[in-house]
Amino acid sequence: MNVSKKEFEKRRHKNTTGSRSGEAAQSEVAPTALHPGRVADVTPRKYSDGHPLDEVHYLECKLILKPDHFTAAKTFLEYGASVGKAAKEFGIDLNSKGVLLNPKIREVLFLDTADFRLYNNAFILRRRIPYELGFPASDPEIVLKFRHSDMQTAANVDVRPNIAGEYRIKFKAEALPLKDQVGGYRLLFSHNVEFGLSQLPEGDRTSMTTVANIFPSLARLKKSSGERIELVNQTIVEEVLQDLGFLDFGKGVSAKANVALWRERGMHRPLCGEFAFQAKFKRRDELHEKAVHSVRAFFIALQHAGRDWLSLGTTKTGMVYRLRGNPPQAHE
Repeated sequence: MNVSKKEFEKRRHKNTTGSRSGEAAQSEVAPTALHPGRVADVTPRKYSDGHPLDEVHYLECKLILKPDHFTAAKTFLEYGASVGKAAKEFGIDLNSKGVLLNPKIREVLFLDTADFRLYNNAFILRRRIPYELGFPASDPEIVLKFRHSDMQTAANVDVRPNIAGEYRIKFKAEALPLKDQVGGYRLLFSHNVEFGLSQLPEGDRTSMTTVANIFPSLARLKKSSGERIELVNQTIVEEVLQDLGFLDFGKGVSAKANVALWRERGMHRPLCGEFAFQAKFKRRDELHEKAVHSVRAFFIALQHAGRDWLSLGTTKTGMVYRLRGNPPQAHE
């Protein structure tokens, strides 16, 4: 059931939960989110309903890994041990107390038009389902992302959905290695909204008209009333995710760490691995410069220490889009 524009604006204003931290960056050579003392805030503009622009309140560092090493569950903890060893050299503690070898299984799929119009315009539409003992464990999660190398461009996109239910905004600075060499980093800014599938109204959820009504930010991409979205490259991803614990960078900055393997469901062909750690903050002053310097130095050192594991120049999403030899024209 659709709601009126007035009610939509009222509800989405109530639901928005983005914080006001203002970490910013554009590239590996510009001032970055890893240098909190030298960055600019998001320009204080507003969305159409007068709500302030969302600001970055997560810093996530990611390493895309070759899948070859992940041949058994124990290899997750073996990689975790190498992370702990590298962290120790920088005085960083990997607290793995209570961590058990118990990988979680999640099903991930991406939806787009046949010509990849969403992804080519920096949007990602994803559905993810956690499994326990072989069965779905909770409401499937729907996520729309607008991901861009420029923070202000990402902030300007109003990703809030036109739904009566609850949703959550996440705005992240994502650090990845340079595309062509080890030892540096680049940044993407991911402006996300997520909610449970049960929050959506009934109807034809593969119709682009329906999708554009749920996500007003996608309305400009619709070309005709009859077009549809479909499973990207007819691929369902099985994610095997292992928690590794928390990295303590000092000065109150800690980050949850995990490692994952992505493989095609059905054929179980491995696609890639990923090591990631993420810190959340409400205000910029929570990110002490000394701690952030440790994050940056550790992230670069980890690339050198695990050079043989690294897969440069891609993201997990990008890998799925390129599976059938028809690469999109995305700029991430």
